[in-house]
Amino acid sequence: MCNLYSNTTASEAMRQLFKVDATRDHLGNAQPRPGIHPKGTAPVVALDDEGKRELVEMSWGFRTPKVSKVTGKPIKPAAWNNARDDKLMKSGLWKGSFADRRCLVPVSSFNETKGQKPATDYWFALAGEGDDRAPFAIAGLWRVEREDLLEPEHPRRVHTMVTTEANDLIRPIHAKGRMPVILRPDDYETWLTGSLDEAAALLRPYPSDEMRIVLQGVGEKRDEAGL
Repeated sequence: MCNLYSNTTASEAMRQLFKVDATRDHLGNAQPRPGIHPKGTAPVVALDDEGKRELVEMSWGFRTPKVSKVTGKPIKPAAWNNARDDKLMKSGLWKGSFADRRCLVPVSSFNETKGQKPATDYWFALAGEGDDRAPFAIAGLWRVEREDLLEPEHPRRVHTMVTTEANDLIRPIHAKGRMPVILRPDDYETWLTGSLDEAAALLRPYPSDEMRIVLQGVGEKRDEAGL
């Protein structure tokens, strides 16, 4: 399960990578996001009503109502920020979005934590040299959320990341053996517009030898991803 990621890519670079026309970049003066947590807002690439790619702000995590076991009164809603690949066609939470609302989640690196008291935080990025972290995309889903489940300042659209079995690099670190589905640029269009079978074929671990650990730290999560 991924509960923290970063996106430090400039808007212009995201437009080029994801082939988004400048007129459909709705991020405004977007700043780098060194630490994105569940319920936080982040850039997402989705299709607009005309089927064109757009860059928009979404809040991370599908919300579901939650009540207190003690009082029975509503409390802060749960945020489902990860969607298992083997549940996409079975769960009512994901089925509609997998069929009709797939998206790309731009990422520079993501965090997984191992152990407790103290925990060790590992940040993963694509393979490369030096401190530069090439932007990439994680397979995502989105939907328009119920307004009463969101904070007033949050956008109505929310997103989640799809996860699959972990590769050999991440498996020793992630207790449940999961990792986000990383997509190759040639697969972006298929994920956004392909059939269910074509999209499902992309749900696989990313090769270990094409990834690296860019930061390892003991103690509190590093929101700034070591940047």
